[in-house]
Amino acid sequence: MEKKRHAPIMAGNYADPSIIRVGEDYYMTHSSYKLTPGLVIWHSRDLLNWSRVGAALPHYEGDVWAPDFVAHNGRYYIYYPAGRTNWVVTAPSPAGPWSKPINLGIKGIDPGHTAGPDGKRYLHMSGGDFVELTADGLAVAGEVRHVYNGWRYPEDWVVEAYSLEGPKVTVRDGYYYLTVAVGGTAGPPTSHMAVSSRSRTPWGPWEHSPYNPVVHTESREEPWWSKGHASLIDSPDGQWWMVYHAYAGGFHSLGRQTLLEPIEWTSDGWFHAAEGHEHLDQHDGPHDEEEIDVVIQSVPFRDTFAGSELGLHWQCEGVEPSARFRPGNHELAVEAAPEEAKASPLLYMAGHKRYSAEVEIIVEGPAEGRLLLYYNDAAYLGMGANERGVRHFRSFKGYGTMPNHTRRAFLRLVNDAHIVSFFYSFDGTKWDRYDKVADVSGFHHNTFGGFQSLRVGLDAIGKGRVIFRNFSYNVISS
Repeated sequence: MEKKRHAPIMAGNYADPSIIRVGEDYYMTHSSYKLTPGLVIWHSRDLLNWSRVGAALPHYEGDVWAPDFVAHNGRYYIYYPAGRTNWVVTAPSPAGPWSKPINLGIKGIDPGHTAGPDGKRYLHMSGGDFVELTADGLAVAGEVRHVYNGWRYPEDWVVEAYSLEGPKVTVRDGYYYLTVAVGGTAGPPTSHMAVSSRSRTPWGPWEHSPYNPVVHTESREEPWWSKGHASLIDSPDGQWWMVYHAYAGGFHSLGRQTLLEPIEWTSDGWFHAAEGHEHLDQHDGPHDEEEIDVVIQSVPFRDTFAGSELGLHWQCEGVEPSARFRPGNHELAVEAAPEEAKASPLLYMAGHKRYSAEVEIIVEGPAEGRLLLYYNDAAYLGMGANERGVRHFRSFKGYGTMPNHTRRAFLRLVNDAHIVSFFYSFDGTKWDRYDKVADVSGFHHNTFGGFQSLRVGLDAIGKGRVIFRNFSYNVISS
């Protein structure tokens, strides 16, 4: 990999990245919130092209935030907060199989693991707190205490809130480098940032970096907003990098994407962003329409539902996808649920400013099959096919039906930089545009909370059954 380059390496709402290197292999995971399977594990050999290789939480385990991926003495751990406590899972390999979650019984968020010069294991927490762990890393061995006061930005900076969080510890040349996020995680474009401090021990005393903030959006004119929550990683050739998250400027609806940026170390042992780096757009890699687990940013994605299990690119909120969605024989069968039940759609992570999504739907009984854009159960919109034809709906209103009684329809939605149009066909050849167009620029955390993004969904409501075939997601050239 060339030095002095930076790039968005994971399009979509992949926030709070935590990364490790095992030889020449990199592994990364992110906040998964209520999405299930959760804590999806990604693998790369070059830090640019990533594929899903497993999930540490195959079942719903709560609202999962800001994990820390850890390699320690030949074993692997993920520490994460959920449900007003903190948890750990462990595995013999980064790809799993992972243990069931173990409750550490401590409050706080964003745990960050390290081993001290005394050989003991510790967790840093949000707010500058700190706790000792047992030797196996699976329980707390002492009392939580405060050991760190973060660097403070000038009072006239425009930020959401101070919010010291996301501690990540890197050990290098006898120093413990604590990289934390401050400034809030959404809000104004200039809110979020990453700052660094160092100490000879994990518990201090700490000195703050003269290069703080090491990551920060200084103006809304920049292409990436609210940059922050950084983790450091080195490559086998000695180059060091930061991975962090940020919003694409003007596109909070896409969520916080994962970015990569090189860093340089000074002669007196501090790091800062590498000078003079050029922008690097995500490049294409090997891809086949059935090679569905490769993250490629500018080629089509297609799922024919040929296998008996859904790939990890599909998730539901609060429940395993297999509870309702059953693939096989090139079809995805779904038992309809009452709309008032607010059952989770099957969700696919959109990651681009301009894209289209398409699917074929067959309806059985008084059900409606849906292709939708979904933020949460109070903010969504899309097209539905039912026994009477097809219609457009929004979370607050339904619209007129375009009549057809074949119980079969092809639906397509096009999101062109927040402007969404809807198309339908009853034979897969002749397409019509529905007489409604929507603006989805407000579908994001600053409006609705939750740190989610606007995702593509498949759903079935009412009674009966719906069959989906040939889902596709395509990037539209700007």
